[in-house]
Amino acid sequence: MSTTPQQGSFERGAQIVAAIREQIGRAVVGQREVVDHVLAGLLAAGHVLIEGVPGLGKTLLVQSLARTFGGKFARIQFTPDLMPADVTGHTLYDPATHAFTTRRGPVFTNLLLADEINRAPAKTQAALLEVMQEQQVTIEGVAHPLEPPFMVLATQNPIEQEGTYALPEAQLDRFLLKIRIDYPPAAEELEMVRKIATGRVGERLHVDAVQALLEPATVIKLQQLAAALPVDERVLDYAVRIVRATRSWSGAAAGAGPRGGIALVRAARAAALIAGRAFVTPDDVKRMAPAALRHRVTPAPELEIEGQSSDSLLKALLAKVEVPRI
Repeated sequence: MSTTPQQGSFERGAQIVAAIREQIGRAVVGQREVVDHVLAGLLAAGHVLIEGVPGLGKTLLVQSLARTFGGKFARIQFTPDLMPADVTGHTLYDPATHAFTTRRGPVFTNLLLADEINRAPAKTQAALLEVMQEQQVTIEGVAHPLEPPFMVLATQNPIEQEGTYALPEAQLDRFLLKIRIDYPPAAEELEMVRKIATGRVGERLHVDAVQALLEPATVIKLQQLAAALPVDERVLDYAVRIVRATRSWSGAAAGAGPRGGIALVRAARAAALIAGRAFVTPDDVKRMAPAALRHRVTPAPELEIEGQSSDSLLKALLAKVEVPRI
């Protein structure tokens, strides 16, 4: 397979994206919607927060994605004693040369897995803010740019709260998508158990079957291809109306800002490319809306007491906002 699609060659780009999906499926059983959403985050050049209980394959999914494009992969296990310098890097004095040298942290990679990000205190979480927004790291006043593509995939456990720190709103807003990964259906779980428990010692998950298909430079071209997909004015208006509705919807304490609309359109373009279409439909917008907006919408306290979440609020909202006919 060629590693560099021709500029504007949508068909070739769609074939490469389909091949990436197929390769990830060699390691990850099922969870197709989650795989598509993570892939959409990559194609939209955004960061993704994955929320789910342990043991659902979050780390395996990230490792499989990194392996498909042969990029650099790094993992940070967030803990309460993790310091900002452990993430970004620091300077060291070298007695031999009588000079300070910079030791780069794990953020200098293509794909960064921030595992259990909510276990680190706010000052360490904030160390990722500049990286996620500016794609650079400032160490001792010197800016160090990161090589694109750069993507943060962070995970957090929604159940265990002891020893965790809630992510600040400013940092949540930096994530293009927030994906919820749930327990698999019975058929997928059976296939997973069969695949992992047959002929293997221990339970270590492997990504050996996943092949590298393209170089990081090709990922950038796929991102450019997704960003160039046309969006009809009526579809654009539909996305904006959804976002604006979150601000006045009954039961919403706070709605999504303009960045939410931008994220929704970027994600919808990536979804169209994944689906093999050279244009964005209202269904792309509607399908990506929960992932693009759930972390940007805050339910009113009375709804949270009743056990309702931003997902239920968005579901009701999407059912009421008029869908354009294209």
